[in-house]
Amino acid sequence: MTRLSEASLSALPEGLDAPHYDRASQAQGIVHFGLGAFARAHLAWYTDKALNAGENGWLITGVSMRSPAVGEQLNPQDGLYSLTERSADGECTRVMGAIREVLLADADRQRIVDLIASPDCHIASFTVTEKGYCRRPDGSLDQSLAAQGFYPLLGEALARRHASGLLGLTLLSCDNLAHNGRVLEKLLGEWLAAHQPQATGWFAHECTCPETMVDRIVPAMTAANLDEAQALLGDVRDEGAIFTESFSQWVIEDRFAGPRPRWEEHGAQIVADVAPYETAKLRMLNGAHSLLAYCGLAKGHTYVHQAIADPDLRTLVQRLMLDEAAPTIRTAPGQDLPAYAEALIARFENPALQHRLAQIAMDGSQKLPQRWLAVLAERQAQGLSSTAIMRGLAAWLRHVRGDNGPVDDPLAADLEAASQQPDTAAMIRAIVGPGGLVGSPWHPSDDEIAQLQTALGEAR
Repeated sequence: MTRLSEASLSALPEGLDAPHYDRASQAQGIVHFGLGAFARAHLAWYTDKALNAGENGWLITGVSMRSPAVGEQLNPQDGLYSLTERSADGECTRVMGAIREVLLADADRQRIVDLIASPDCHIASFTVTEKGYCRRPDGSLDQSLAAQGFYPLLGEALARRHASGLLGLTLLSCDNLAHNGRVLEKLLGEWLAAHQPQATGWFAHECTCPETMVDRIVPAMTAANLDEAQALLGDVRDEGAIFTESFSQWVIEDRFAGPRPRWEEHGAQIVADVAPYETAKLRMLNGAHSLLAYCGLAKGHTYVHQAIADPDLRTLVQRLMLDEAAPTIRTAPGQDLPAYAEALIARFENPALQHRLAQIAMDGSQKLPQRWLAVLAERQAQGLSSTAIMRGLAAWLRHVRGDNGPVDDPLAADLEAASQQPDTAAMIRAIVGPGGLVGSPWHPSDDEIAQLQTALGEAR
């Protein structure tokens, strides 16, 4: 069996697209923390397009925080991997070349710091999930958790750049986190104040943390998917293959500390204010996804396309997006939320993606405050009810109780313990009430607690 690599590119089927640029001569201008499938289908996809268009100096170094799996997939392949876009109309495959190498945070610590501190590096980017930012419930940095994350590496590299008189970096969060740029800026500032105080002023004046909104559905790969990719590549084996949808959206605040790829020439949107796009995505797309995940799993569905084909869940999703979430969103000029909702339904219906509900259901404690609870808080203040979100919330409370099987969540043990309380009102308040486990912006009223109790009672 031939493994995908620079040496095996000539063995690929004729006409299959591959990098048109000299990878060996490219500088490593981006260091990315959390090089999972999404980053390879999004950041690296846009960057590969820029490199193919003739830009230079933007190869990506990936950093895996704990698992060596991605490095084991990509390093033997010279960083190459295939990306296949799938839709109801068919599929399109190309080989991506924007990644140079993948390093492991513990084993390769010094090399990672050296790369970020290098004059060639202009961007450090992140897809570490919500929990990777190590926030306490009050929004401040949990220093003990942060010491195990990207903060020590980045802090040391920034201090070195400051000491060397180098330009600041653009620090680009690509996570589904409300106000991700501001959150990163605040938390990293707290880390520096505690560990590299000499660099805090330089960081504040020379570095930037733009807000972003990212959107592309990238299902988790299976062994069968890897076999499918091998067939598409003419029997060349790609252990890092990705399947994704043809849709992609990236909205970035126009606030960079230095040079950057011209991503906007390849579909990205560089805007003055990301908030309307970010809020629509979090509350409509992500909120609907979570609703399909918890309610769909409870009804025995496995994939998103199966759940959206359920008439009851389809109606519920439309109500969440248009009746509950959309009225809370301050739109940008030309932003059409009904059209956006219609496009989202069409994306959910794509049977080619095989997007698992269990994947979406992960880490709900970190996601639901932005996706659902913020909407509940705003609508509550206006005296409005939110029946779709309340039904979803009841489904999540059953999920963390273990009704759908093992719970994948950083607060899984605490959520399970709280959900076992015989007093359901106390259980609800302990999880989503003021001071509860999830840090909720919503303070449920007695009537709303009763609604959830009813929903939970009906499900027992």
